[in-house]
Amino acid sequence: MPSLAINVDHVATIRQARGTIEPDPVAAAAICELAGASGIVVHLREDRRHIQDRDVLLLRRTIKTRLNLEMGANREIIDFALELKPDLVTLVPEKRQELTTEGGLNVIAQKRKLAQTVKSMAARDIPVSIFIDPDPAQIEAANDIGATFVEIHTGRYCDAATELARDQEFQLVAAAVEEACRIGLRVNAGHGLDYRNTAPIAALEGIDELSIGHAIISRAVYTGLDQAVREMLAIIREARY
Repeated sequence: MPSLAINVDHVATIRQARGTIEPDPVAAAAICELAGASGIVVHLREDRRHIQDRDVLLLRRTIKTRLNLEMGANREIIDFALELKPDLVTLVPEKRQELTTEGGLNVIAQKRKLAQTVKSMAARDIPVSIFIDPDPAQIEAANDIGATFVEIHTGRYCDAATELARDQEFQLVAAAVEEACRIGLRVNAGHGLDYRNTAPIAALEGIDELSIGHAIISRAVYTGLDQAVREMLAIIREARY
């Protein structure tokens, strides 16, 4: 079954809304790990709208599982990542006006720039994942530039308004996972996954890890963070049986 990595950006979003020190995403990450999470994900954005440098530095020193640093391919953040040496870097598109990442990275359009970023990370023994839409051409491009992983964007599957549309988007995700595995890439998946739609994705063969954040932090408001993590882990475990 895929492991579960939890994105704690939304804990930082609540903190930044009041400009205070609570809630602390570093403390939240520790609770997630104790509840069974296999990794922690943070997106250090260029505008620092939620996660701050301090958060990432403390997470690198304190978490006991794996740190996945999501980032855009801009020079300042690249230099930060090279110094930090997270367990995984996930390259994502980034727009200042977006509320959250809106789609996969267009690897084909930025092949030279992204290839150089991957090469820089490889020189520091940092594996790279590329967050992409479930598109065979983008999967091939990610492989061409030397990525170790792709993270398949599940957002359109999660946001589908009808059962037919959801089924169609699910088939695209399933085909993308199969193709990525076929050419030797490791596969993660995420974006928009929640307690209602995760099971079919978790049941797909070939996915290493699911990255889930907003749904778990939202559930935690009602149940507590430990319970919210355990409930999602139960869904993932049961999906394969």
